Order: sequence, then structure tokens, then C-alpha cells
Amino acid sequence: MWDLQKLGWEARLKGQSEDAMARFDAARDLAQAHGFRFASAPQVARQPLGEIVDRMKAVRSREGQIKPRDAEAVLGLVAAPRLTVTGALAEFWRLSEERVHGKDANQLRIWKNQRKRAIGNFVEIIGDLALEDITRDHMLDFRQWWWERIRDEAMTANSANKDISALVNILRTVNEMKRLHIDLPVEKLAFTEGEQNTRLPFSDAWIRDRLLEPGALDGMNDQARAILLIMINTGCRPAEIAGLLPHHIQLGHEWPHISIEPEGRHLKTIHSRRKIPLLGVSLEAMKQHPEGFPRYRASGNLSGAVNKFLRENGLMETAEHSMYGLRHSFEDRLLAAGVDERIRADLMGHKLMRERYGAGAPLATSTAIIQQVAF
Repeated sequence: MWDLQKLGWEARLKGQSEDAMARFDAARDLAQAHGFRFASAPQVARQPLGEIVDRMKAVRSREGQIKPRDAEAVLGLVAAPRLTVTGALAEFWRLSEERVHGKDANQLRIWKNQRKRAIGNFVEIIGDLALEDITRDHMLDFRQWWWERIRDEAMTANSANKDISALVNILRTVNEMKRLHIDLPVEKLAFTEGEQNTRLPFSDAWIRDRLLEPGALDGMNDQARAILLIMINTGCRPAEIAGLLPHHIQLGHEWPHISIEPEGRHLKTIHSRRKIPLLGVSLEAMKQHPEGFPRYRASGNLSGAVNKFLRENGLMETAEHSMYGLRHSFEDRLLAAGVDERIRADLMGHKLMRERYGAGAPLATSTAIIQQVAF
């Protein structure tokens, strides 16, 4: 009873705000404090007579007087706010705490920027409309704008779909979590993606003769260079190596290895958590940085810095190559060596196309396998 009384007091205080969303939230909380789900006045009127009577009783004081704020909340007399698209983004940040839990600073920046960009694109093309004013024509106009970019600016369907998906997710989340009950016309907007652009793998000859040529990487800063060298014989994603904490690096183990763990940052998928042996140039590079890579642990400029260096120094095999291609090179070498699909998936952090059984290959086995393909 005490908790409910406090909830009621707090809701009444919040209801004094001139902010429409705060008043709406306060009304919903106050209705809950009285034991009712918030509903608009027309929805209340459609309830069974017994509930309507109970709601009427709940808004009267012991002396029989109607309490105005309680009546607004319990009888649904507070109108849902006219929330704009940019206002929805502001609400979305508050409603999505669980989605960003565990992300490091760089992951959070990327996650937020993608959603800011989607909302910014919509507002620029269509306008900062109230959510209830968005029509199917508005959404189709936004889709058409993206189609023209795909057609005329060499943008990809994947980029368009990511932008549209982020926008739709924001609007739906706010609509659902704030109980606005708006019929959003956001179905069937995605483009058919077709063949995806893939990162080209570096050839074995290019890695051996150009990237590992003595002195070839000397102009690169030592942490970025080490991360690149570790990628060669582990196939790890650049961010996975950059995010290593000191206790993830096991150089004194019988089988030196690194552990990719969801600690300090999100992993890309649930399959990304794994142990990977260190051999050859990757082991030597890791020995130079036994505490990890603080310069890039929460920074988003690793790939940009490495790719820029490789391009400026003639170390990209083609103009379409990028640092990430080293991950694909590692997988190609495993495939060429006839390594079992399960072990390849475990080492790469990929989903297996069949059910996983057992704990997977021990470090001794995976070390022997990588030894066959390591530089």
C-alpha cells in the first residue's frame, strides 16, 4: 500500500509538467497506481459497466469529491502527445537502455550514429512530422528517394535497408513502449538486396611477398601493425583483436592463444566467443603487446588508419581490397587445407549450418591445424 501511495504521489507531481509526454507518462503511472491500465476515454467507455464504475469510484476522495488529476489518468482524459519524428528519437534513447548495455564507447557511437542518420534522412526528405501524421505515401516517398540513390549514386540496397530498418524500429519502439496506439504504415519497404558485396581475400603470394616483406609495414604505428599481423593467422575481426583485455591474452599457456570474450564490448554474434591459437607472425606480434591495444580498444579509426596506410604504400592487392580481407584469406587457407566445417566455423566465430555437439576441438588440435596454414 505504501509503495502504491508513493507511486501515486510521484505520478501526480510529474503530471504538473507542461511537457505533453511527461503528463502522458504521469497519467499512465497514476492509473497503474490505482490498479488500472491506462486507456483513452473512448476505450474506457467501451469497458464493461463494472470496470467503468470501479474507475469512477477510484477518482473520488473519501469525502466524495472528484480528484482532477486522478480522473484525468483513470478515465483517460489525457490525450496522447503529438510526438514528432525527432521527438521520437529522443524518447528512443531512453527506451533502449537494454540494447546498448555492454557496448563500448565506439560501438555505442556507431549504433547511435546509424539511427541519427536514418532520422536525419527522413526529416530532410519528408519533414519532422508528428507520428500520427505519417502516411503510407510519406513512407513510399522516402523509399523512392533511396531508390534514386541506389540507381544514380551507386548506393547499395543493403545501405538503404539498414537506414529504413533503423527508422522503422525507432518509430515502432516508441509507439509500442509509450502506448501511443498509432497505426504506423511501415510494412514492406525493404529492397531486394541481391548479390552482396564481399571483401576480397588477399592471395597467399601477396601476404607473403608484399605485406610480410621486411620493412613493408614499418611506417605504420606499432599497435595497428600488430593487429594486422595477428589477423593474418587468426582470422579475427579487427575489433575483436583491438578489444582484447590483458587476461584474454594467454602467452604463457602451453598453447599460446587469445580468447574472444563479451567483456568490455558486444560481440558481433553469439558464435563469436572462442579461443584462437597464436602462431607465426601473429604470435610474435602479440608478444610485443601482451597487455593488448589500448589505443584502439574503444576507437573506431583502426580500419581507416590501416587501409589508408596500405593504399598509400601500394600494399593493397587491388582497389577493392581492404584490411578485412585478411580474415577471408585465413578462411580460404583453412578450406584449401581440407579443415572440417565445424572447426572452421569455430575458429572464425561463424554460425554452423547444423547443430553443434560437444565442446569443439581442443587448443592442441586447433594449434596443429593452424600450423598448416600460418605464415
